[in-house]
Amino acid sequence: MRAGALFLLTTLSFFGYSQKGTLVTSGNPIFPGYYADPEGIVFKNMYWIYPTYSAPYNKQVFFDAFSSPDLVNWTKHEHILDTANVKWAKRAVWAPSIIEKDGKYFLFFGANDIQNDNEYGGIGIAVADNPAGPFKDYLGKPLIDKFHNGAQPIDQFIYKDGDQYYLIYGGWRHCNIVKLKNDFTGIVPFDDGTIFKEITPDQYVEGPFMFKRNGKYYFMWSEGGWTGPDYCVAYAIADSPFGPFKRVAKILEQNDAIARGAGHHSVIKHPKKEEYYIVYHRRPLDQTDRNARVVCIEKLEFDANGLIKPVVITNEGVKASPIK
Repeated sequence: MRAGALFLLTTLSFFGYSQKGTLVTSGNPIFPGYYADPEGIVFKNMYWIYPTYSAPYNKQVFFDAFSSPDLVNWTKHEHILDTANVKWAKRAVWAPSIIEKDGKYFLFFGANDIQNDNEYGGIGIAVADNPAGPFKDYLGKPLIDKFHNGAQPIDQFIYKDGDQYYLIYGGWRHCNIVKLKNDFTGIVPFDDGTIFKEITPDQYVEGPFMFKRNGKYYFMWSEGGWTGPDYCVAYAIADSPFGPFKRVAKILEQNDAIARGAGHHSVIKHPKKEEYYIVYHRRPLDQTDRNARVVCIEKLEFDANGLIKPVVITNEGVKASPIK
């Protein structure tokens, strides 16, 4: 075999291809382009990922989405939401979170990167009849537009527990949980009268995510600086979505031989199996631009005590896992 052919086969295998050029694993990154803060979810027997379009804030004004039947083959859905359709959002839309309710798809997002209560922006909602959009502004204004308990109104995660919907959010090292009205038009107080309940764990910075497994609530977040080598993901476990959340461990971080700045993740569970996947962004080794981030996926595994095993970041990604 010629050296060039051998190099090609080696390269294809490295990125998840067989010698016939067909995908056998997802490869990492799982789709081309600079994207970050990926939210993974399942709708109608399809995997979906909703990421931030990673660009300078004045160009970060739309969202794309990606769908897959098996975690390996991905289809791009362009411009599912644009700030042209959200009059109050001017720049820096990021970290989308989505949920289906009564046949509608509600996309929560942060916009404008407000730095204080005198600037206009915060967390908004868009709605569509299809997970691929097009989405339109739902409220005509932000749902949350002020700092509460020190939390910048960004990095929102919509979470359903039983029949109740919550929004978990916050940057600047503070995290709040709020109870949403059933139609998502506003926030209602908790039984104790609190509206913005702080649930910040030790070393929390941003990027909250929660899921429930075997009756326990796993609360996850990002630590460190999003442009630096210390960016990572840690977690806690509690008996309630309100905590208290005591930090257990760091489970995702960079590997200097693979990529840097691994963080701001979400978790996808196969709807018919006990299979979990972590979707996250990282920065390729040959990139120094803070916006040069790509979306990747790995298996998320647990030990016999229900603790999350450290995630090994790879170039291969994961094998196909169809839902149907």
